[in-house]
Amino acid sequence: MTETLAAVVNKPGAPFSLERITLDEPRPDEILVRLTAAGVCHTDLTVRDGHLPFPLPGVLGHEGAGVVERVGSWVGRVRPGDHVVLTFTSCGTCGTCRGGHPAYCASWLPLNLLGGTRGDGTATLRRDCGAGCGGLGGHFFGQSSFATHALVDERSVVRVPADVPLTTLAPFGCGIQTGVGAVLYVLRPRPGSTIAVFGAGAVGLAALMAAVLGPVRQVIAVDRLAPRLALARKLGATAVVDAAEEDTAAALVELTDGLGVDCALETTGNPGVLRTAIDALAPRGEVAVIGAPPMGTEAAIDVNGLLPGRRITGVTLGDSEPEQLIPLMVGLHRQGRLPVEQLIRTYPFARIEEAAADMTAGTTIKPVLTFD
Repeated sequence: MTETLAAVVNKPGAPFSLERITLDEPRPDEILVRLTAAGVCHTDLTVRDGHLPFPLPGVLGHEGAGVVERVGSWVGRVRPGDHVVLTFTSCGTCGTCRGGHPAYCASWLPLNLLGGTRGDGTATLRRDCGAGCGGLGGHFFGQSSFATHALVDERSVVRVPADVPLTTLAPFGCGIQTGVGAVLYVLRPRPGSTIAVFGAGAVGLAALMAAVLGPVRQVIAVDRLAPRLALARKLGATAVVDAAEEDTAAALVELTDGLGVDCALETTGNPGVLRTAIDALAPRGEVAVIGAPPMGTEAAIDVNGLLPGRRITGVTLGDSEPEQLIPLMVGLHRQGRLPVEQLIRTYPFARIEEAAADMTAGTTIKPVLTFD
């Protein structure tokens, strides 16, 4: 058993509470990681606020990075002392996993988002809070990394070079991977094409950076916050649309000479923004839907507007294979071509509530918690 300090959410809408908990012993396919950093993602806050049915009380966090302390007897991809980025888990045996699409694993929801336990129903963490206090949800994205230590599935671990700061690499496990993967693996913009990114948060700006790497003609950022649009220009956007001041649809028509955009990414989770993104598509254009609103949210579309070959594609984690994409992104970052450090602000773990509040207010794009 390993005792650790964790940020526990005791009920929907409750603040994070720093508490001592106990981690289970690593099983043969599990790894004990000492956390150095953990990104805060909107999915963490959506669960905290009760909009996704993860079992609470529980420990969230799914953009962890740290150093391996112990490994199970079956683990072969890392060893103690390795620096690692933590990402989502998957079964590894279903058809989509074997086909190279683990983000669409047949067991993805219970293993990552809704279960709160290992796949066999056993708990990975617990706390001593007296009789009748109930269980503690864990195994969030195979890690639950809002803690000083995490018990992690082997399939959630990617080894990274020790000379790159883990505070920079932590968001690669979800937000950065999602944006970059959506461009490289899903939209695959053709040379000379136009791409619009709706929402200049961490995912949207990661997608923008990936789009800038290719031979596209236009990369357009859409947001309501002027500082984020200024950063988007700094990162390579050829044009920006301030949705707080402009008619977004009209601005996109003008920017594309009336043709519409070839590719779009919707990262906000707002159904109205999604409708705008769909309507902004050129014939045979495609919108990648990344933003995740509360369960049951519906969006109205003009079905006839899809007939000119327009496509709507849902995307989870960039449809990536983390063992391939995360090392690629690390290499791009080391070359200065993926400057994600410009999105990050660090906070000591004890200030997790401040980090969450700043992210909600939009004053911080990507909060990263640091652990002593």
